[in-house]
Amino acid sequence: MEIEIFLSALLITLLGAVYVKGYDIVKARSPEHLPQFYLAMATIRMLLVLTAIGLYVLFSDSREDSIRFALTIIIMYVAMMAITLSMRH
Repeated sequence: MEIEIFLSALLITLLGAVYVKGYDIVKARSPEHLPQFYLAMATIRMLLVLTAIGLYVLFSDSREDSIRFALTIIIMYVAMMAITLSMRH
């Protein structure tokens, strides 16, 4: 389960970094499109996180591991959202 947590943390970190970098680019070039950028990124991030959870549940043999993994990913996602929003707003 350690490799799954590492890869999940890497995914969450990359999603946060892409959001922060994209936010800077959109703000510099066309700040009027920031709401659309935020909604698009929120949708993409949510879909990727749900896909990662779904794939883990699909290929996992243990129900308890699947629940722990899903909770871990959701907690990391919420923390990433709080951190990126506090950095950029």
